[in-house]
Amino acid sequence: MAVLVTRPDERGKQLVDLLNQSGVVALHLPLFTFESGNDLGDLPKKLNQLNTGDYVFLVSKSAVDFSVRTLKETGFSWREDLQYFTVGQRTAQYFSCQSEQITRYPISQENSEALLALPPMQQLNGKQILILRGNGGREYFAEQARQRGANVDILECYRREPINYNREEQTSICKRSGVDTLVVTSIEILQALIEFVPENEQNWLKNCRLVAVSPRIAEAAKRQGWQTVILSPKADNQTLLKTLLS
Repeated sequence: MAVLVTRPDERGKQLVDLLNQSGVVALHLPLFTFESGNDLGDLPKKLNQLNTGDYVFLVSKSAVDFSVRTLKETGFSWREDLQYFTVGQRTAQYFSCQSEQITRYPISQENSEALLALPPMQQLNGKQILILRGNGGREYFAEQARQRGANVDILECYRREPINYNREEQTSICKRSGVDTLVVTSIEILQALIEFVPENEQNWLKNCRLVAVSPRIAEAAKRQGWQTVILSPKADNQTLLKTLLS
C-alpha cells in the first residue's frame, strides 16, 4: 500500500509521518493553503453583537487558528457568556485550549447532522448563531438552524488558495510511487483532486481506494466513479491511521 494524503497544513504532514513510521509509503500533496478570510476584521464586532447565551460554531481547526489570532491581535477575548460548538472532538479540544472556553460537540458522528441532534439545538427560536468558517463550505447546518428559528450569521475566517503544481509531473510521481490509496478529508479536497489529475489519468485516480471521513464525502466519491470507498469513523489522524492500517 502507498498512500496519498491530501489533507492540508501540519495535520497532513503529521499523518504522512505516522504512516511512514508504521512502514507505509505515504506522500503529502496538499492542494490548497489557508489565508485570512475577507470578514476576519469583523469578528470582534460580531461577537459583541451577540446576546448572552447565543451560539458560536467553529467549523474547523483553521477557523479556530484564524479567529484566535485575530482576537489576540485586536486585544479582545472570547466571551464567557456565549456557548461554543464544533463538529469534531479534536477541534473542540483545540479551541478549548486556545480560548479557555467550554466547547460542545457531538459524540456519535462528526458532522452537521449530529451537531443538530444535540439538545441545545432543538429550541432555536430567537437564538443568534455565529458560524466561523472558510469561503464556501456546506450550508446544511445554517439552513436547518434558520428553519428552527435561529438568526444565523456567517463569518469567513479563512479562504482556500490553490497551490500551483505541475499537474502531470505530480501525478506521475504518485503513480511511480505506487499510490493506490487516497485520503480525502473534505468535499472541497475531493473536487480539487478530480480537477487536479489530468483527464488521461482519471481511470488510475478512481481505481485507487479512497478513505473518506464522512458519509457525505464517501457518497460524493461514489457518484464521481470510485468503486472502493472506505469510511473512517472520525477525521483525526490517529483514527485515520488505524483505518488505513486495518
